[in-house]
Amino acid sequence: MKIAIIGTGGVGGYFGGKLAKAGYDVTFLARGQHLKAIQHKGLTVESILGDFHLNPVKATDQIGAIGLADLVIIAVKAWQVRDIAKEMHGILKTDTVIMPLQNGISAAEEISEMVNPGHVIGSLCRIISKIGSPGVICHTGMEPEIVFGELDHSLSNRLSNIKKAFDQAGIKSRISSDIQADLWKKFIAICVSGLLAVSKTTYGELRELKETRGLMLELLNEIYQLSQKMGIKIDTDYIARSVALIDSFPYDSTSSLTRDVWEGKPSEIEYQNGTVVKLADKHGISVPVNRFVYHCILPMELKAGNR
Repeated sequence: MKIAIIGTGGVGGYFGGKLAKAGYDVTFLARGQHLKAIQHKGLTVESILGDFHLNPVKATDQIGAIGLADLVIIAVKAWQVRDIAKEMHGILKTDTVIMPLQNGISAAEEISEMVNPGHVIGSLCRIISKIGSPGVICHTGMEPEIVFGELDHSLSNRLSNIKKAFDQAGIKSRISSDIQADLWKKFIAICVSGLLAVSKTTYGELRELKETRGLMLELLNEIYQLSQKMGIKIDTDYIARSVALIDSFPYDSTSSLTRDVWEGKPSEIEYQNGTVVKLADKHGISVPVNRFVYHCILPMELKAGNR
């Protein structure tokens, strides 16, 4: 199986690294100093589950140089997906599978607008990781996992083949019978990232203060109510389980969106709380906390040049 990792940040670097370590033919798309470090020194993954180093590593900054791939894992930021999808035609065979691992609920739909929708499956990942320095990926929290499924909820041979590859690489994974519900479950939880950004807190700081914990609960409940209005099948106890998960995160951990906002970089706010606000307006749901978070971050997003 030939695998293309489009975006070698905390997500693509970790999961792609595990697949390459297992002997799969993996090519990484990276940029700048990160790419140079990988090409000259290899890729290092520093993980709470065990460090490893790969050298040599196949890496490029040109999608066309990757060649035809069996599996394409898209691990760029959500706002980069459309432009990346436009460039992928040259690496797609008739049976290539595209697996987008973006935060949010719209990546598969956006890619399907640019390529044959038959290539695309729904997918998500869970991991707390980032680029520590050029050529180094730091996995600092959560047991990494990939959940994936056909958008029409069918069970296919290609899903089984991908699962076998992940099993071989030691990647925890699960084939979903309702990937839309699973995407929404993650979506609900990740929207706390915007609240971290505006309150300038880590997960630990946010959850230990009564007032900010209360805002977190309201934010989560707003999105859950929206999901029910839209007919997404999520159990009634999901918010409690989501809070329990957040309570398990390392005290000093944050999210990529939070760090991007703090550092004045373009963020995924449109694909998180921004999506909540737009869907809430469409379906007549009140989401005051999500609206406040979104509107507070918009001026920073404009300064970052991403709107």
